[in-house]
Amino acid sequence: MVFPTETEQRVKRRALNVCQDHLRKVLDLTRKVPQMIDFFIKEDREKAKQLFSEIRSAEDDVDKARRLVSQELAEIGAILFSREDFLRFTNLTSEIADFCEGIAFRIVEIMEHDWNVPKDIKNDLMRLSEAVLEVVFKLRETMMVLSYGSAKTLEKAKDVEIAERVVDELYREVEIKLLNCKMEFPAFILLRDIIQLLEDSADKAEDAADAARILSFIM
Repeated sequence: MVFPTETEQRVKRRALNVCQDHLRKVLDLTRKVPQMIDFFIKEDREKAKQLFSEIRSAEDDVDKARRLVSQELAEIGAILFSREDFLRFTNLTSEIADFCEGIAFRIVEIMEHDWNVPKDIKNDLMRLSEAVLEVVFKLRETMMVLSYGSAKTLEKAKDVEIAERVVDELYREVEIKLLNCKMEFPAFILLRDIIQLLEDSADKAEDAADAARILSFIM
């Protein structure tokens, strides 16, 4: 069956809208990570625990939004041949939310156990988290211009790559500093996890930008 062009365009916009809303929730959650690290720096355990609860709630919201994307795409049906590309984008960005929750959990555990972490390491975590937030923000910009054509989308996706390279450089710098830092072994392990999750978040955002490139050719 051949569908009218305007009908196909309408369902593409519908799919794009739910994906954009999902990504907005992911970005809002990513913003909470530097806030969590700020409480870590200030050694404010109670506010960190409260924020962790907010992050877990926000992760649930992201998961609900992901399921809504799946539901919308199922309802759209065969008229939209690029359903898998929309799903791939949403699944990639959902992982960023999972990583953010994992980061917050580990920070709270370090604080709960009173494991000592040098101030310069905490400050490095802040720099790294802000760099990751910039990558996700650039991804959001990429998704917002998707309906304006592939040229604009490719241009914005390039900004995601550039921002992700900054994260890579910071990650390597912090990793080496950690290896040369004397601290309790459990804290060291959790901090290694935290910086890895931060880098993984940036990697997923870059992968999502690649998915957005593919979507731009069918919009």
